Amino acid sequence: CVLCGRTDDCPEKYGEKRTYVEYSLTVHYYCLLMSSGIWQRGEEGEGVDGFLITDIRKEVNRAAKLKCNICKKKGASIGCVAPKCKRSYHFPCGIQKECIFQFMEDFRSYCWEHKPVQNFPDNASRGTSQCTICLDLVEQLPAYTVLKSPCCKNAWFHRECLQYQALSAGIFFFRCTVCNNKDKFQEEMLRMGIHIPEKDASWELEENAYQDLLQCYQHCDIKRCLCRNGRDYNEPDSKWEIKRCQWCGSRGTHLACSSMKSGEQNWECTECRSILGKKGNYGKQKKRSLAASEKTDGTTCLLEEPSPKCPRQSPGSQPNFVLQSPKIMCQNNLSSCSHLEFPASNRVRMSLSPLMSNRNQSLRKKHLRRQSSEASSILNELKLQVNTKTTRLNINAENIWNSALKGFRQRSFSPTNTIEIKFTNCKNTSKTDTSAASKHRFFQLLMLHLQNSSLFEGSSAKNLSLDFQAVKENLYFEAGKMIAVSLVHGGPSPGFFSKTLFNCLVYGPENVKPALEDVADVDVAQTIKMIKYANSLSSLQSTVRNCCEFLAAAGCLRPVTALCDKNMLVNDILIHHVIKRIISPLDSFRQGLKTLGVLEKMQIHPDAFSSILCHIPERLSAETVCDLFTIHSSSDVNKVESADFWMGYLQDVESGESVVTLEDILLFVTGFSSIPPSGFDPEPSIKLLHIRYPIGNRLLNCLELPITKTYEQFKNKMEFTIRNTLKVERE
Repeated sequence: CVLCGRTDDCPEKYGEKRTYVEYSLTVHYYCLLMSSGIWQRGEEGEGVDGFLITDIRKEVNRAAKLKCNICKKKGASIGCVAPKCKRSYHFPCGIQKECIFQFMEDFRSYCWEHKPVQNFPDNASRGTSQCTICLDLVEQLPAYTVLKSPCCKNAWFHRECLQYQALSAGIFFFRCTVCNNKDKFQEEMLRMGIHIPEKDASWELEENAYQDLLQCYQHCDIKRCLCRNGRDYNEPDSKWEIKRCQWCGSRGTHLACSSMKSGEQNWECTECRSILGKKGNYGKQKKRSLAASEKTDGTTCLLEEPSPKCPRQSPGSQPNFVLQSPKIMCQNNLSSCSHLEFPASNRVRMSLSPLMSNRNQSLRKKHLRRQSSEASSILNELKLQVNTKTTRLNINAENIWNSALKGFRQRSFSPTNTIEIKFTNCKNTSKTDTSAASKHRFFQLLMLHLQNSSLFEGSSAKNLSLDFQAVKENLYFEAGKMIAVSLVHGGPSPGFFSKTLFNCLVYGPENVKPALEDVADVDVAQTIKMIKYANSLSSLQSTVRNCCEFLAAAGCLRPVTALCDKNMLVNDILIHHVIKRIISPLDSFRQGLKTLGVLEKMQIHPDAFSSILCHIPERLSAETVCDLFTIHSSSDVNKVESADFWMGYLQDVESGESVVTLEDILLFVTGFSSIPPSGFDPEPSIKLLHIRYPIGNRLLNCLELPITKTYEQFKNKMEFTIRNTLKVERE
């Protein structure tokens, strides 16, 4: 190596040893990284990973004049960064003398006297414990060869074990082996000189490493198989599709062989059915999807998922019928009213007139608009943190989650940087699109993916789900971070948070009481309903006996001596299933939402943020779009007549007398199909000009309108231009 003078080839200790024949140059990668007088001035592919060859030779010449304070030989290219310390040394000598090299930021180096150390309380017990990587004993002493976890009280490691683990796991998977903490653990290990390479884990790079896990059971085990092509024949999306047992996955059936109409239905093999049968009625309940549910029975209807267009309601809760039209009220309660008897107060509220309902809807919309306006001001205040330094994200729209995750996890990403989006799978864009429209489209796709991902559960109002793989990969934190960044950077809000999830984030889970509609699991919901609507002590005790294993696993099993005990039992089950079960994902999600101070503002202004996180954006109206734009005109233009044409056109579009929609108009001008929570920057405006056709300037959010003699001319030009422009963009 031209820097340390050694021939050792030990990648774990000194980094990869690289030889460049054309330059007559051999160098250890770590020696190069840690040298004090050289910087990466080239691109990634230039020289040696961005270190220019000329710069390397200059550094060799500089080091040739410096003597190593350890081996006393020339060529000491690394110096201690402590003030007034003049020690210099080779990288291998520094390792031998227990110096600390920080592989982050400015790649600082500290000599044996000034190196950072871990702090230990004076009253901390001294002894031995087990290294959780190699499982050998490690002494609990503040030594160079021993490191303590910053997040776990009694987790100790050998430095060598941690370094090997970091090189194997890479930055995406290196975390505390005890509690799985990533951020705090990596920060401390980098400070203490552990090199964490910016690469994927070694086991992820191995070709076909998980090939055995990709095999699916494909065989019909029904006693009398009806398929002429044999038991192993499988044709997806047909009656000959093989459906595996929902419990064991090691038995299968053709849909037709088990009289199943849809692949969405669940199926149990005879072995699993016999095992579940011994557990009582709770185990026998089959999960039903909406498509497969029978609607002739009132009880079955209660188990169905509600329509996404209607708020989720529990049969036992008191639905807020005042805020719904009579038509929706009737639809929601047609089956349930025939099966259950609601309190008298509910029946009175159902008879409220449509006039009262519409008046309350109007008041509610005004309140939401006022709260949304307050949220917009708060988000614009948070937006002041964003600087002009840009971070470019290469996004594949067809694989939005993985490409977004990769972008957010790259070391150069900072939430305070201006974000540029380049859609890599768009054939018609060769340059980076820095427009707000492109960024809005990215965040729109990302929020849609999160809404339908396994991180959340529920129909329209969603709570966090329990996904162990997502917990392991810290995806809940990333999801919270992405939502916070979207809100501050002008993207859309999620709009799908349930009130329970929002309250857990704002007030803490210990202060929230969940409701029955928060339970997405059909089996659990049915169990709760059976307990809640038990009308005698004997039926309640029978229900508890039938599902005692479930209650014991949830920690909710309690003696039932009176009918009123059911209320406390229902409350215990709800708290366990909705809150306690997902406490780890919730903590990670909250940490992610702290990005850019969003969670703090949510806790200070809960009503304002509830309007954008728990409600989908209000459908555009002619009045909303009209108020959004400020009209500018020159002195020779009849502003009143042109403004009348504009307002009249918006009213025609709203009433359906046009081939375009209000969303199309907004998209034509701004590139946004809805109004973002933080508003537009710059604010949308209209210019009245002597031009042939309207022009949408998305850079300035400006709509240039033509001056016409008649309204028909104005309308025809607007529709022709907007329709064809958007058609070309979509194609």
